[in-house]
Amino acid sequence: MKNNRILLINPWIYDFAAYDLWVKPLGLLYLASILRENGYPIYYLDLLDDRAEVSTAKLHLQEFGQKKFRKEVITKPAVYQHIPRRYGRYGISEAQVRSQLNQLPKPDIILITSIMTYWYLGVFRTIELVKEIYPDIPVILGGIYVTICYQHAVELSGADYVIAGVGEGELLRLVDQLTGNQSRFIPDIANFDSYPYPAFDLINPLDYVCLLTTRGCPYRCTYCASHFLNPGFQRRHPEKIMQEIEFWYREYGVKNFVFYDDALTFEPESHFIPLLKLIIAKNLPIYFHTPNGLHTRGITESVARMMYHAGFKTLRLGLESSDPEFQIQSGGKISNPEFESAIKHLHAAGYSPNQIGVYLLTGLPNQRAEEVERSIRYVKSCGARPYLSEYSPIPGTKLWEQAITVSRFDIASDPLYHNNSIFPCQWKGFTWEQLQRLKLLLKQ
Repeated sequence: MKNNRILLINPWIYDFAAYDLWVKPLGLLYLASILRENGYPIYYLDLLDDRAEVSTAKLHLQEFGQKKFRKEVITKPAVYQHIPRRYGRYGISEAQVRSQLNQLPKPDIILITSIMTYWYLGVFRTIELVKEIYPDIPVILGGIYVTICYQHAVELSGADYVIAGVGEGELLRLVDQLTGNQSRFIPDIANFDSYPYPAFDLINPLDYVCLLTTRGCPYRCTYCASHFLNPGFQRRHPEKIMQEIEFWYREYGVKNFVFYDDALTFEPESHFIPLLKLIIAKNLPIYFHTPNGLHTRGITESVARMMYHAGFKTLRLGLESSDPEFQIQSGGKISNPEFESAIKHLHAAGYSPNQIGVYLLTGLPNQRAEEVERSIRYVKSCGARPYLSEYSPIPGTKLWEQAITVSRFDIASDPLYHNNSIFPCQWKGFTWEQLQRLKLLLKQ
């Protein structure tokens, strides 16, 4: 096999705001491990990892590994000129990127990922920069933005190849075609346990590891893209998950683990409860965090008690709204009685109200500010802490056409208009000023 080097890059974020709530390119790290299994020398560059440029005193590391991204104020794109906020590039400086690229061996292929659709400017600039340094090296682009806005990426990104969706097989075929090699290890897309562990060993220091124990989601919520980003619903075997947790703890000293699942607590008897029992039995000094949001329907009295004893420290629950009609129309994944029951069980297990974060969707098409205010007060009355999750219109979701109709922006013309920071579906029933008042209500 030829010794073809592959460079994988996590690009900058360009936005008004960006927060490092355990943000890592998990899909890219899975691809790194799959390519490495096939003998390809792998190099990794994370443009968001600014630790080399920020002094220890300014890192603002929080208790469980989160931190603030370094921000460099840049010129706003034309479509944002009316927004009275500073626009920025988050991550390392261009000078640092050039320096790090020049220190690496010249790659034979460059693979770049993408996340939010409205972060594509950071992706485009990353591609432009590597093309300046390596004009003859093919660039492959994949990720969430590509999957949702495929034609936009094909026409405008500057990448040589664009791969949408769950693309492990397509990527291996393309890499083999470009290198003349023959990959022997191809994971079974229908068996998530056939995948190697994501290549978190490429990150140094390694403050935490992200876990994906399920892929996809059994629900079809009107505002969410999970079901077409990962069609179907798969689960890993609890013992395999526990083996991965032990590996990162014993080999790399990792103590914080972050679940990226969209449906971790769905039907817990067959997945989450067996995993919790294994974690408790091992009795390791480790902690768990759930920033993606848990389905509260699966949080029974026994589940809440086991979560507390297993070391679940950062809890985020997905309520979205306390309005019963919205709960039914948006997918039916939760009801207020189920939510109240879950909160009661979490309190009884030992969690305080400030430890129980609850996401509330804000700025949905035709949503009124009064509905969100009622939801905020409801969550507080139940003994939990509300967090506003500002709505981003996503092409392909059930709410997309409605969002096109009500938004004052031309959201179908440019993914930059998907940005939740600009409050894309604001209207007279829910203005920017009302949103700011609701944010103040959170702090009361």
